Amino acid sequence: MEQNIYLDKERINEAKSLVKSLGESLDLPALRSKVEELNKKQLDPNFWEDSDKAQGVIREQNFYQRKLEKYDALTKKIDEAQDLIDLMELEDDFSFYEDFKKELEKIEKLSSEFKLEILLNGEYDNNNAVLSIHAGAGGTEAQDWASMLLRMYTRYAEKHGFKVETLDFQKEEEAGIKSVTLLIEGDNAYGYLKGEKGVHRLVRISPFDSNKRRHTSFSSVDVYPEFDDDSDVEIKEEDIRIDTYRSSGAGGQHVNTTDSAVRITHIPTGIVVQCQNERSQIQNREKAMNMLKSKLVALAEEEKKEKIEDLQGNYSQIAWGSQIRSYVFQPYTMVKDHRTDTEVGDVNRVMDGDLDDFVNDYLQMKATS
Repeated sequence: MEQNIYLDKERINEAKSLVKSLGESLDLPALRSKVEELNKKQLDPNFWEDSDKAQGVIREQNFYQRKLEKYDALTKKIDEAQDLIDLMELEDDFSFYEDFKKELEKIEKLSSEFKLEILLNGEYDNNNAVLSIHAGAGGTEAQDWASMLLRMYTRYAEKHGFKVETLDFQKEEEAGIKSVTLLIEGDNAYGYLKGEKGVHRLVRISPFDSNKRRHTSFSSVDVYPEFDDDSDVEIKEEDIRIDTYRSSGAGGQHVNTTDSAVRITHIPTGIVVQCQNERSQIQNREKAMNMLKSKLVALAEEEKKEKIEDLQGNYSQIAWGSQIRSYVFQPYTMVKDHRTDTEVGDVNRVMDGDLDDFVNDYLQMKATS
């Protein structure tokens, strides 16, 4: 027991040191001052005159407040664990030792998650995420795979308290989906999901093959940050083509009977965005334009271009030789990320939205590279 207590104390000290360093990197005094400043803004009698601006202030205040609350809660948990182990040692009474160990494991998990959250310091990491899934070649099998990924990301978002809104949904008649675009709203939604961009590969015995043969299917995932309506990105009218079509929702039911859905093609890059979620063509056009702006800004950042005008070429979403992750259902079960070498044997758990191992390891890799 003496050896265990010594090791446990070391683990507590490591957690304490980690959380302290995270607090220093956050600059806690400045953060608390910022929260106080934002709180004062909300007391202004004219605060709600511009509702969009007011909502932005509240979102910012809540974001900083949650960071402070997480830090304070973690610090309190560590102090309580330290007091408990000191008390057990002093009184030579270890009847609460098993409970203490569980609490220590929880502290280490929360500290690790908090560290990852602090690592999300990219310019757009705190933005909402726009996530698109496109079925690759392979007909019904690939389209079913796209619908499985849709369920997986929806479950992931729900587990993390994110709000999911469907912006566009292209269903196939037989089974599955051709493509879907989601708006995922929440703190650091883009920061957590940005590593999901790429080609996802499925290996299984196809339920659509009467001969029960094993099939390999591909779907691509694209992720980019959502930007505010008032973003100052300028897109030339001559650089876009706008098409309208009839909206249809999940399950094939019509959202309405007019050509309210909007598809915008950015001619210089070949990028296409679609929106059919809103009731009117005007609303769908506005949302689609914001999606296009977001995608172009993210692409310019990725390509290290200073101007949108510098982006040229057809940016295909599906690159068959560069899948980021494989999901194997037969002859064995395993999900493997080819960038981090992270492997999970329980494929059903992953498909049920448990992506934390992959998301966290990718963020750790990018932070240290």
